[in-house]
Amino acid sequence: MVSVNGPVLPALAKLPRAGQWAVLLAVSVAVAALLEAAALPAALLLGPMVAGILVGVGGGTIRVPRQPYLGAQAIIGCLIAGAITPSILVSFLRDWPLFLAIVLSTLAASSALGWLMSRWQVLPGTTGVWGSSPGAATAMVLMAEAFGADARLVAFMQYLRVVCVATAASLIARFWVDTGDAGPAAIIWFPPIDAGPFAATLALAALGAVAGRRLRIPAGPMLVPLVVGAVLHALGLIEIELPEWLLAIAYALIGWNIGLGFTRSVLVHAARALPQILLSIVALIAFCSGLAFVLVRTLGVDPLTAYLATSPGGMDSIAIIAASSDVDLPFVMALQTVRFSLVVLLGPAVARFIARRSPHAAS
Repeated sequence: MVSVNGPVLPALAKLPRAGQWAVLLAVSVAVAALLEAAALPAALLLGPMVAGILVGVGGGTIRVPRQPYLGAQAIIGCLIAGAITPSILVSFLRDWPLFLAIVLSTLAASSALGWLMSRWQVLPGTTGVWGSSPGAATAMVLMAEAFGADARLVAFMQYLRVVCVATAASLIARFWVDTGDAGPAAIIWFPPIDAGPFAATLALAALGAVAGRRLRIPAGPMLVPLVVGAVLHALGLIEIELPEWLLAIAYALIGWNIGLGFTRSVLVHAARALPQILLSIVALIAFCSGLAFVLVRTLGVDPLTAYLATSPGGMDSIAIIAASSDVDLPFVMALQTVRFSLVVLLGPAVARFIARRSPHAAS
């Protein structure tokens, strides 16, 4: 029951910190399990984020400790680095003019949408710019926070788009193109671990997080392991090994950090802007679908490969769908990786450029 003047759960603030953490953990597991059962993407991140929102709005006073949060960023960087393989580099080198044209077109379209949202004051400051960035959802949330945007509203936009894009991609893969009867693979929470690669991955995450922090790079604890790990992995010098239980912890820490920062005023603002946010998501998906149509008509790329390659969703969720479908996986992941890299590299400059030209945006 929602109270007008008091918090949603007035008893929550009276609980000791251990009790609040217990509530947060229990709700996170329950929500994540429901999202997994519904086959929704990024359930292990969205579940804790929703739980954090409920606890934060409900009067909770707990916050994610800084060091574990930085470690979680580093693990996400290693996760993305592990997706960059030599086959992806070969595919990029073969079609790099096409890749750059598609990626830059998508960035231009998303930047225009972000500029309009800032100019029309749909969202404060450069929040709309970060929230409209195509792909790299977790990275955009982390970098938006580092550059002073409202990470809570950026997260709301980014993960809403991830859900919309991945749901659309799943429906297309299931109904439009015959991909067989294979369902999603069961999660193996505690797989056998190869001690050498696992130790190397942990060392990359730890050293990268420290270096990113010391160098004062925005979102450095994530970006340093990502860049260094991607180079080493593509050259075959390191094998990235991240068991599901470790990824679940990293996703939970990031989701909690986002969710616990929500307040009722943020939720009210997000609810008021929901129609415009959904409209921007639909417009970006439609634009990327047009790019996919161009690939199909001009290069003979099969429709599902073209759609997945150009979809402005989370790279991890698109990779899962592509891996379980009869598509050109290196082509899909090469285009997704190029876009992710350019979004991460150009995002801060684009946000500041738009901020300077929007009378209502804060720099």
